[in-house]
Amino acid sequence: MKEVLIIYYSQTGQLLTILENIARNIQGDNVRISYYEVVPKPAYDFPWKKEKFYDSFPESFLQIPTDFESPSKTILDKKYDLVILGYPVWYLTPSIPINSFLKSADAKLLLKDTPVVTVVACRNMWIMAQEKMKKLLLDVGAKLVGHIALVDRNINHISVITIAHWMFSGRKDRYLGIFPKPGVSDKDIKEAERFGAPIKQALLSNNYDNLQSEILALNGVSVNPFLIMTDKRGNVLFSKWANHIIKKGEPGNPKRLKWIGFFKIYLLFAIWVIAPIVFVVFLLTYLPSYKRRKRDKIYYSSVALKEN
Repeated sequence: MKEVLIIYYSQTGQLLTILENIARNIQGDNVRISYYEVVPKPAYDFPWKKEKFYDSFPESFLQIPTDFESPSKTILDKKYDLVILGYPVWYLTPSIPINSFLKSADAKLLLKDTPVVTVVACRNMWIMAQEKMKKLLLDVGAKLVGHIALVDRNINHISVITIAHWMFSGRKDRYLGIFPKPGVSDKDIKEAERFGAPIKQALLSNNYDNLQSEILALNGVSVNPFLIMTDKRGNVLFSKWANHIIKKGEPGNPKRLKWIGFFKIYLLFAIWVIAPIVFVVFLLTYLPSYKRRKRDKIYYSSVALKEN
C-alpha cells in the first residue's frame, strides 16, 4: 500500500478543492491518501480585515514562523511514500502557516527523504515564493519532484481589483457584476484532476525522473518572463520595507501601523504606476535579454534549485 499525505493551508478553500481534484485520480489501487491541514494559532480570519492583512506583511515576507497545531500522532508515526504540499502565496512568499510548518521539527520528521509535489494557487506571482519553498524543502531534507502552479488568468490590474474584493468581502463573485470572478477559474480548478494520473504513475513506479516534464506537458506551469522581472524587483523592495517595519514593534503597535499605512500607499503606487513603467522597460530590453529570459523560463518551470 502506497501512503500519500496531502499537507495544505487553504484560507479560502480554493486550494483544498484543487488538491482534492488532483487526489481523485491518485486514490485507490493500493494508494491511500491522508490529509493534514496546517492550522495557525491564532487563526487568520477570512475575509481579511484590511488592517490585519497589511500588518501581516513583515512577518510574512521575512518568513518569521508562528505557532500552529501539530499533526496527529497517527500522521507523525507514519512514513509516507509521497507528500503533496499545497500553499498560497502571501507577499511573494509562502504563507505564514506553511512557512511555520516547514521550519518545524514536525516537517523534518514527515518530509526527510520523502518525494514532494508542491501545488500553488495564487493571483499571478509565485516564482520567487517557489524559490523560497525549494530552500525550505532542502532544509528539511525533502526531495522536490514536481510542481504545479495554478493562477488567475486575468490581466494584472483586473486581478488586483478582483482579488481585493474577494479577500476583504469573502465573496468569490463578479465585483460590481462586471468584473470577472477572482482567483483560479472554475474550469482550471475542475481540470486539476488531470495531474493525478502522472503523479500516480510516478508513485507506483517509484520513479519521479520525468514527472515535472509530464506536468509541463499538461500545462501545469506557465512562466511569464515579465512577472519574473517584477517578482524579483518586488522582493528587493519588499525586503527594505519589511526590515524597516519589523523594527517598529509587534503587530498592532501604533508606530508600526503608521508605517504599515505608508507601505499600503507604496503598494498601490507600485501596482498602478511602477509596474507599467517596469513593463515598458521589459519590452525595450526583451530582444537583448531574449536568451537569458529563455534560460530563466526553463529553470523556473523546473524543480531544480540554483546553487549559491
